[in-house]
Amino acid sequence: METLAEIFTDNYRFLQQHVYSHSGIVLDHDKHYLFESRLMPIVRQLGLGSINDLCSLLLKTKETALGRQVVEAMTTNETYFFRDPAQYEAIRTVLLPELRQSKGDQKKLRFWSAASSSGQEAYSLAMLLLEEGFGDWNIQIYGTDFSSQVLESARTGKYRQIDMNRGLPSPLLARHFRRSGLDWQVSDRVRQMVTFETLDLRKSLRTLGPFDLVFCRNVMIYFDTQTKKNLIQELHGTLFRHGWLLLGGAETAFGAEQWFDKQTVQGATLYVAH
Repeated sequence: METLAEIFTDNYRFLQQHVYSHSGIVLDHDKHYLFESRLMPIVRQLGLGSINDLCSLLLKTKETALGRQVVEAMTTNETYFFRDPAQYEAIRTVLLPELRQSKGDQKKLRFWSAASSSGQEAYSLAMLLLEEGFGDWNIQIYGTDFSSQVLESARTGKYRQIDMNRGLPSPLLARHFRRSGLDWQVSDRVRQMVTFETLDLRKSLRTLGPFDLVFCRNVMIYFDTQTKKNLIQELHGTLFRHGWLLLGGAETAFGAEQWFDKQTVQGATLYVAH
């Protein structure tokens, strides 16, 4: 059984600062297990002896590709199809009928999955739009994430059986996926609705919009207070007036009252831009 070397205090602080400066993610002082589980694969890949050796290499070489690999390894990419079902029900029963009425002449809608991870959130929205009769509309769904690695997976649109068992209704599996060996491949029709790109949410976002809806779920819980406030203001700038912002269930929109009206629709909490 492998014995993990303890991360030296100075190296732990270095890793905290490295991850924060490159991603805005705040890691507490008791996350040794997280560093070990996420970084040991890189240690083994490089033939190093420990995470301390990895830190020495980073400090010595200033190698940017390795530095980004370390940061990407520390990002959390938990997602699944139709996560937070109440939010999708609110979109289906309230937002989409409103958009059909207000934009029926131009038939153009834009959406953003701001922390799209491996793509299930963006593809869930695409399937919902097709199911609700928006197939002949000009639909643009923009999926972004800090991690280039998970976006490569998202672009393929290929998922394991275990991914299909988490939140995806059987009728949608039958209509929008096909078997690909042991995996499932999302249909070309759904894939064509979504574009994925890497993005750091700490940067100016105003040039991205305007969007009718932005998902920014389970991201801000990793940021410090000032970064959260800045992000809320930037997200407001990407939305049409009355556009929806949807956060994760455990998240609070810091200072949102200046930019948004907080509402509860179909059991889902949402923020409407004003």
